[in-house]
Amino acid sequence: MTHQYEPRSNSFLPKTLWRLSLLAFCISILANSAMAQSQDGKQQSRQPPLMAYIGTFSSPLKDTLPTQVDLPPGNGRGIHLFEVDRVTGALKPAGTFDLGTSPSCLAVNRAGTRLYSANETDRVGPGKFGSASTFEIDKSTGQLRMLGTVDVGSAGPTYVSLHPTEKFAFTANYFGGSATVLPIKPDGTLGEKLQVLEDQGTIGPTRAKNAPPGSFAFSGHDRTHAHQIQSDSSGNFVLHVDLALDKIFVSKFDSQMGKLTANSELSLPPGDGPRHFDFHPNGKWIYCVQEEGSTVVLLDYDSTLGKLAIRQTISTLPPGFAGSNFCSELLLSHDGKFVYAGNRLYDTIAIFSVGQDGQLTYVGEQWTRGNYPRSFTFDPTGTFLYCCNQRADNVATFKVDKSTGKLDFTGQFTPVGNPSHIVFVDLSR
Repeated sequence: MTHQYEPRSNSFLPKTLWRLSLLAFCISILANSAMAQSQDGKQQSRQPPLMAYIGTFSSPLKDTLPTQVDLPPGNGRGIHLFEVDRVTGALKPAGTFDLGTSPSCLAVNRAGTRLYSANETDRVGPGKFGSASTFEIDKSTGQLRMLGTVDVGSAGPTYVSLHPTEKFAFTANYFGGSATVLPIKPDGTLGEKLQVLEDQGTIGPTRAKNAPPGSFAFSGHDRTHAHQIQSDSSGNFVLHVDLALDKIFVSKFDSQMGKLTANSELSLPPGDGPRHFDFHPNGKWIYCVQEEGSTVVLLDYDSTLGKLAIRQTISTLPPGFAGSNFCSELLLSHDGKFVYAGNRLYDTIAIFSVGQDGQLTYVGEQWTRGNYPRSFTFDPTGTFLYCCNQRADNVATFKVDKSTGKLDFTGQFTPVGNPSHIVFVDLSR
């Protein structure tokens, strides 16, 4: 049988193109939907941020200032919030909690749910007491909500720390020359002060024994000035320094009553001005930086008896340095292999290696990239070091070489008015 060829309809091509176009459109819709779902999934699975909180010197509230007190305005706005890039260390602004009382030192509980501030210029002046505040940290956003403020019973609280039980907080009161014990209530807020322990002794000379030639670094030998307070790891003893008395006080702590009792004290070289200290992870060594003497002192610590003994003193400045310098911060690396000490005016971080016996060896220094480095802190991994350059109004970020202890500037400056102290909270934990 022979089949006759019949030409196809001229409508074949348009219909085919229409069907292909419809198919392509459907594929595009499905692809876009899948991509959107994928992006939503990525957003939903995005790791909660690492937050940084920076305490600053901020302008005092006008109605709290007595007329006879003339304080320079602070450039900070209170507590500045940032999200931290875990890879690069960069800080991304995440807002501020405006506070005009200079929350210059911060502390965070282990759970990362409460932040505490020592408010250094709150209610300054004769007969005026400073304060400490509690903030709730939103575990999803990192934002702060103030829960309360309490009187510390002394002037100029410049340092705040927590007892290992987190049932108590301590403040070192610079202008009052005292240490305060505050209870931490079950909801994490600070309660009314339990004790104010006033420092007693003879004021040291205005010329530091170990000051470099030509130094005029006479910062605090006019009256008692407590500068740091910290419990040892056992919680049985609490140490605090008084810069003007050139002493470290070790107090026995009664964790039932929340009371400090004098146990022992250590005198440092006259006029040198102990400012900050840090414990080695082994609990046997303490390193203390002297503000006016520009030295770091290695101390042997007997945690059973609560006693200290000096074993080494080393300068934070290079050979041949002359002129004025004020030391500020002291910090140990997380592994205890390196000690870092801040120099203000000279504006460097001195780096020391820690020997097997605890003795320090000078490794080098790093320029802070800003004037008057008040403090510096490692991120939780110890990968980056953040330096608060108080008078330069910036925080400079450095990468840490964990094998040598040296610091490399990342090129990252973060503008913050009069930064004083930085702490971190990992919201993923």
